[in-house]
Amino acid sequence: MYDFWFYSKLGVNHVLDWGAYDHVLFLAALTAPFTFKYWKKVIVLATLFTVAHCLSLALSAYSIVHADVELVEFLIPLTIVLTASFNLIQAYAFQSEKKGYLLEFSTTFFGLIHGFGFSNYFNMLMSEENEKIGPLLGFASGIEISQIIVIFSILLLAFIFQNILGVKRVVFTGLVSASIVLLTIPMLIDSWPW
Repeated sequence: MYDFWFYSKLGVNHVLDWGAYDHVLFLAALTAPFTFKYWKKVIVLATLFTVAHCLSLALSAYSIVHADVELVEFLIPLTIVLTASFNLIQAYAFQSEKKGYLLEFSTTFFGLIHGFGFSNYFNMLMSEENEKIGPLLGFASGIEISQIIVIFSILLLAFIFQNILGVKRVVFTGLVSASIVLLTIPMLIDSWPW
C-alpha cells in the first residue's frame, strides 16, 4: 500500500530542491510578468504544468512512452530559457497583454517535458508499488503545494519591488527574466546532447 504523504513530500521536495533548482527557475520565469492582481491566472498555469508533469510520469510509469533522457535533460533548461525570453520579448518589444492561449499551451507542453525528466527516478520508486494512481496523485498534490509557495513568493517579491521600491513592472520582469536566462545558460551547456 502506498503512502500518500510520502509521495506528497516527494512532490514538494522535487520542486523545492535547491540542488535541482530548474523547477523554481521555470516557475519564476512563468510568474515574473504577473502581479497579485493576476494570481489566479498564474495558479491556473501552474496547475496545467502539474497535470502535464504528472501525465508524462503516468505515461512513463505505465510504459506507454519512453523518453530519451539526454534529450529531456537538455529540453528542461531550454524551456526555462524560452519562457524567460518570451517575457523579455513581451515586456520590451510588444508591451501588450498576452493574447490567445500560447502561454497555456507552452506551459502544458513544458510540463510534459519536465515530467519526463523525473520519470526514471519516479519509476524506480514505483517498481515496488502495485497501484500507481495513488502515488501519482500524492506526488501531484505535493508539486501543486510547492508551486503555490514559489508563485506567491515571486508575487510577494514583485509587490515589494514594484509597489514599495517603485520599480516599474517592465523593468522588474526584464531583470528577473534576464537573470533566469543567465542562470540557465550553464545548465544548457552542461546538458548539450550532441
